[in-house]
Amino acid sequence: MDPAPGESNPPLADNITSPRLAASNMSKNILSSDVEITGTLKFSNDLIIDGKIDGEVSSDGDLTIGENARIKGNVKTRSVTVFGKVTGNITVSDRCELKQNAELVGDIKAGKLAIEEGATFMGSSAVGATATKQGSSFSSGDSKSSSSGSAGK
Repeated sequence: MDPAPGESNPPLADNITSPRLAASNMSKNILSSDVEITGTLKFSNDLIIDGKIDGEVSSDGDLTIGENARIKGNVKTRSVTVFGKVTGNITVSDRCELKQNAELVGDIKAGKLAIEEGATFMGSSAVGATATKQGSSFSSGDSKSSSSGSAGK
């Protein structure tokens, strides 16, 4: 049906015409706040978790831990952005971000680390190229820092 004179067709927001855009939209996976998983969670692309995980999370992709998310277990991914709560160690080859209301009780190994004011981090961190090598540990000569309490308080 053609639009009335002076009107135009509404944009087709749901119509994906670019293969690249279609591929990027299809690679985002979401676990909503009503999802609870016990065990090991593995994924290959990007994942947003807003539910509860009791176990290890592992991937070569990027992970976003939503503000409603609660993870009890270790996280090993390429990068992670934390808005929720993690009780366990985080190991990422690229970047770890703890957002304003994030809570982490555990250690971090990351190439890059960003902690916003208001985030809570209780644990040790190893940051830099040597921290992300296979087999590096917190007892080695890596650059380390120990934090307790809330950032910016």
